[in-house]
Amino acid sequence: MPLDIFVPYWGDPALLKETVASVLAQENPDWLLTVIDDCYPDPTVREYFATIDDERVTYKRNETNKGITENYRTCVSQASEELMVILGCDDVLLPNYVDVVLKAHSDFPDASVIQPGVQVIDETGRVVRSLADSVKRKFVGPKTSSPTVLAGESLAVSLLGGNWLYWPSLAFRTDAIRQVTFRDGLPIVQDLALVMDMVLQGASLVHVPTLAFSYRRHSQSASAATLSDGTRFAGDREYARIAEGLCRDKGWNNAALAARIRWTSRLHAVTLMPAAVFSRDAKAIRATARHAFGS
Repeated sequence: MPLDIFVPYWGDPALLKETVASVLAQENPDWLLTVIDDCYPDPTVREYFATIDDERVTYKRNETNKGITENYRTCVSQASEELMVILGCDDVLLPNYVDVVLKAHSDFPDASVIQPGVQVIDETGRVVRSLADSVKRKFVGPKTSSPTVLAGESLAVSLLGGNWLYWPSLAFRTDAIRQVTFRDGLPIVQDLALVMDMVLQGASLVHVPTLAFSYRRHSQSASAATLSDGTRFAGDREYARIAEGLCRDKGWNNAALAARIRWTSRLHAVTLMPAAVFSRDAKAIRATARHAFGS
């Protein structure tokens, strides 16, 4: 059973080539790769894929720019295999990634989502650990040394307290991810929103601690860029209100409280406040203060 790997592409062609190279270097050859170019203005990308002589690799280009959310939907609609991944166009699969997720799917066929072990890299590919990633590992994410299935309100509480998932590394049962859709208007937190919608419908997630993925975190990412002007925080608050309502409707009061408190998101704003004050950026000061201490 091939692993269906999709890359919704918009970004640095050099990093995309590194991503593709990591797929080609998989120890397990049982995969398919489809890159969907969202009209990135660089002709070298098409030329690069023309040089790849591998029937498992497909390159497609949208006729018009659809934006990230719609391109994600395109990936899901075009999946043909039982298990799929929406891989970031600057992230890197470690050589064992396909093996790890296919084994997890075989061992836990009812799990809708697979989260393998992840390390964080910077622009240069150097392994790094930010404060946010340290908090995820020490205080929020599961602390298990073997594959563990998580589900229900306890999983919702964990994710709403602090999203410890690494979206591009996740593998999904294709039939399960098609039961929900990406929410409009939440481009930065749509990953958490989608997984939470699945969890609310009864989906389970298997956490596999085996390291298999390199997640690239750098200053030019969409999520990083929107922190400085408060856009990311506004999206967090908007989704927190949505999640609180959904959880209360389901009777998951502890999860609703976790969404209201959103302690790691508030803590993140607190850590950014000194830089905002030092820079005398009034907009950044207001944005961080509101998110840290507001409702």
